[in-house]
Parts: sequence; structure tokens; C-alpha cells
Amino acid sequence: MILQDIINIIESVAPLSFQEDWDNSGLQVGNRNAEIKAALLTVDVTESVVSEAISLGCDLIISHHPLLFRGLKQLTSSTPQERCVEKAIRHNIAIYSAHTSMDSYLHGVSGRMAEKLGIADYRILIPSAAANEAGLGVIGTLPMAMSRETFVEHVAKVFACKDAALRWVEGKNDPIHKVAICGGAGAEFVEVAITQGADAYISADFKYHELQSAYQRITVVDMDHWVSEHFTREIFDELLSSYVKTYMAQTDKSPVRYFKGND
Repeated sequence: MILQDIINIIESVAPLSFQEDWDNSGLQVGNRNAEIKAALLTVDVTESVVSEAISLGCDLIISHHPLLFRGLKQLTSSTPQERCVEKAIRHNIAIYSAHTSMDSYLHGVSGRMAEKLGIADYRILIPSAAANEAGLGVIGTLPMAMSRETFVEHVAKVFACKDAALRWVEGKNDPIHKVAICGGAGAEFVEVAITQGADAYISADFKYHELQSAYQRITVVDMDHWVSEHFTREIFDELLSSYVKTYMAQTDKSPVRYFKGND
């Protein structure tokens, strides 16, 4: 299959017009006319992920986070980013990223998180001014209300959060029924979640004072950034597996490690 045809499939649900102004979704490396037989699906493009693509014979890496947020000024093998680009070019591997374009798709990153938690009636939390049925985050209701503690345990189980990969603060409402979600770094939207009547808000990368501000106003579940987005690979797989061979990257893991002390 031609690379541009694969790009067209992804952009049929997550067009580049959906992305935020600061983002760099889209084709990062490669020739749009190249023949693609296999693709490696990942959240991040790292040196180990590129090596895995080579070992599997993949012609394409599809990532959530862009390898290139800003333009490279040199290719000297002095940074992991430069080495990823060089190795990909050397082995004829294209790289495509769907970042905030996939975040803003209703059934994209946040929508998939909602589905995993059993929330079926979700809608966009922050609608996009640029397109209908697009925007950041989602909000919906659980099939059955849960106590705060049970809800947090449910989130931890669904997302396989280990050790300290999840933090939470209590809100005013117990039990939890209406839930807002934003995959990745969405601390800035907690006030929107409160305004829309959510009992709980799930996102990542909260600062201490942001959590403090939410305390006794809304239950906030703050998880590891990568953990919140790793189901994105499933979306890529469902879109493309009928057209090309797809692999889930086994070396794609959160770069953050948590220390678990003795009890």
C-alpha cells in the first residue's frame, strides 16, 4: 500500500486541521509515494522503537507523539532525536504522527479512554471552533455510580497503573457518576469539567497547586502521561490492520519510573 493512502485513512478521522496551532502532527520522515507493507504502532518514537521497526521489517512507524516538534538545525548523531531520524532514513522507514489531531477526534484518545472505562454516551468536553464533532477531552456518565475509592480502583485496573503511576484528590461528590476525561496533559481543563458538572476528572501531568485547587471541588485522577495515551495504538491498529501488517511496539513504554519504598 502507498504511504499516502495510509495517511488518508488516518486523516479521514483525524485530519491535520484538528491539530492545535503549536503541534506538528503529520508526516515526519519519508516519501509519500513509498510502498508500505508493515507498520509499527507506538506512542513515542525512540531509538529502541526504531530498532524494533528495523528488526520486524517495518517500512513505517505510526506514533501519537511527534518525533519532530520543532525543526532540526543539524544531523550530527548528537541527540536521540537526530539518531532516530538518521536511522529511519538509512533503513527507508517513514514516520507519521497523529498527536492533537487524534486527541481532537471524538473517538480518539479521550474517547477510547472513556470506552475502556465503560462510558458509552460521551461527548466532546471542549469543542473545537474549527470543526464539528471535534475538540479536546470528553465527558459522559458511568453505567453505574461508584464510590470515589471504587472509581479510582477501577481506573487503576483498566489502565494497569502500577505503584505510584496514579494520584488522586477527593472532590465534593461521592459517589462518582459523571466523568470528564482528557488524555495527556489536560490539567488546564479542570475548571471546564467542574462547570459541566463532572464528579471526577481524569488527565495527566497535574502540578501540586492544581491538585490543591481541585480538592473538595472535583475528584481528580492524575495518571502517568504515557499510560493515559497508550490505547491510541489500538485506534491505529483498527484503522489500518485490514490494509497493512501492523505491530504494537513492545519497546514503547513510559520513560517515567516510580520508586516504591519499603512499607
